[in-house]
Amino acid sequence: MMGWYQSDWNGSAVFGMVMMVVLWGGFVALAIWAIARFTRSDRPRAHELEAPRAVLDRRFASGDIDAESYAQARRMLDGTVLHGPA
Repeated sequence: MMGWYQSDWNGSAVFGMVMMVVLWGGFVALAIWAIARFTRSDRPRAHELEAPRAVLDRRFASGDIDAESYAQARRMLDGTVLHGPA
C-alpha cells in the first residue's frame, strides 16, 4: 500500500492556490475601497467655502461685474435692498 497517496503538485492544486490569493486580494481591495469611499467627503468643508462678500469683492476686483452691479449685490447681501411698489 505504499505510494497510494500522491503528494505531487498537480494543476488543480496550483490553480486553487492562485484563486485563493485572488479571492483574498479582492476582499482586501474591496475593504480598502469601501473605507476610502465612505470616509471621504466630496463636499468642501465650511472653512474652505468662500464668503459671499469675498466672492463679490473678488469678482468686482477682477472686472467681472461693474460698479452698479457690485453696489446692488452688496446692498442685497447687507439686507438693505429697497423694494419698489408691489
